[in-house]
Amino acid sequence: MSDDKKVIKYHLTLDPSHSKSATRDHPQPAASLPEPKHTNVHPKGSSNDENASIYFIGTATTILEWEGIRILTDPNFLHAGDHVHLGPGVTAKRVTNPAIDLHELPRIDAVLLSHYHADHFDQEVEASLRRDLPIISTPHAKSCLVDAKGDDKFTDVYDLDFFQNMLLDIKTSSAGSESKVPAIKVTGMPGKHVPDGVLGLANDLLKAVPPTNGWMIELGYKPSSSSSDEDFKSGYRIYISGDTLFVKDLEEIPKRYAGQNIDLMLIHLGGTTIPSPSVPLLMVTMDATQGIKLMQLIQPDVTIPIHYDDYDAFLSPLDDFKKAVSSAGWDDKVVYLDRADMYKFAVKQ
Repeated sequence: MSDDKKVIKYHLTLDPSHSKSATRDHPQPAASLPEPKHTNVHPKGSSNDENASIYFIGTATTILEWEGIRILTDPNFLHAGDHVHLGPGVTAKRVTNPAIDLHELPRIDAVLLSHYHADHFDQEVEASLRRDLPIISTPHAKSCLVDAKGDDKFTDVYDLDFFQNMLLDIKTSSAGSESKVPAIKVTGMPGKHVPDGVLGLANDLLKAVPPTNGWMIELGYKPSSSSSDEDFKSGYRIYISGDTLFVKDLEEIPKRYAGQNIDLMLIHLGGTTIPSPSVPLLMVTMDATQGIKLMQLIQPDVTIPIHYDDYDAFLSPLDDFKKAVSSAGWDDKVVYLDRADMYKFAVKQ
């Protein structure tokens, strides 16, 4: 585990009034996201006070929208037939299209990148994103986006290791009232693409598969803009598993958040195998069985599966997870999103 004595490693203020495109070649962003095909709420019913949303674009790419800001996760906008590089001699072909194209994005305020892998940060995204767009990722990804890019480097990249965190203040037109000021706390969570043991040690040496993070995203408020970060109070917690297997390191998460509700889990599934499902030598993301074990461990109020069918590298179809959820009696704890669907929820003050 990483040393997390430094509670806040970075501090960033997001200002949604600065209407910048996410990309370099399309200076005018879309005014908003497209209308969702279907809007979902809590499986037990609407609270009628939903003020935040998750829009599913495809694979692990989503847009979190709250208090006027938008955070884009794991941007991948390739189309059916396009290929990505996943490791030495290993490629995968996309079999779906994203809900929207990269140039159709509305203003994006920050990117949350679980790891530097082409199915999460594809070659067109890497070439097209504006260089001053804030990106929060792993130390390895930062080295790839900054140190290895030379004059074309990204200039606003923040790296968080496991259980290190940072606060994103949100500048709003109502902040002057000093009643409550919105903020987002982002914490790196454990994740391992390669299982523990000999394979993990070999990958540490060969660096064939990149290190990965999960995330805990806490949406909440500070009493005023001058309040210390320690006064931040969470009103909604979202755990994003990232591309991980069910490994022992994950057991630390419920210990760290004991007594604190985890409202939503976005779980990366699919049972990604390399070099391919026809030659499944190594599984590098959770399958349905591991997904159920993670639900049992984390105990989120609601789970949304993502990252399950967009590439031909997946061995475990979503139907396997649906059957496992039903067998566990958890149908009222899971929401299924198709591309271009939205989930709306309420952040408490």
